[in-house]
Amino acid sequence: MGKLTFILGGARSGKSACAQRLAENRVSKVLFIATATADDDEMAVRIAKHRKGRPPGWTTREIPYGIAASLKTDSPEADIVLLDCITLLISNLLLQDGEAGPDEAAANRCIETEINGLLEIIRNGQADWIVISNEVGLGLVPPYPLGRMYRDLLGRVNQQLAAHADEVLWMVAGIPVPIQK
Repeated sequence: MGKLTFILGGARSGKSACAQRLAENRVSKVLFIATATADDDEMAVRIAKHRKGRPPGWTTREIPYGIAASLKTDSPEADIVLLDCITLLISNLLLQDGEAGPDEAAANRCIETEINGLLEIIRNGQADWIVISNEVGLGLVPPYPLGRMYRDLLGRVNQQLAAHADEVLWMVAGIPVPIQK
């Protein structure tokens, strides 16, 4: 079974850069899973910048959701898998049927299936995993129901991943701070 490193922090706290450094320092065969989608011009520019910043030898898969199912059918050989990020994965799952999003019970079932499948792949595989997520529970309470549902669901997923992680890092101003379990 591989090691799970969970990196958590606010927006622009240095999570992706830290994860990339960890992956570069550990092994040679890296699978990078990107969950972002280019739904507007600004996001397309961000994605292009991230692509250019990855080492050329890495394999990249762009999988907005259904990660476990995708890897079960076609998984390249890798010593480490870097998943960037859970934050967008949960958003993609919530919005896959349109901007209104599903009811909370349906969303919870969908997300539970996704995360349990992901944890099964991690537990049963040999590769180490680095998984990134945003901490959204430190800010203001969102003023609309879908935002509150998103915050609550992501918070529960972050707790679940942290509980299964071998190592949890909290990013503050580009500095990784280890968190004890």
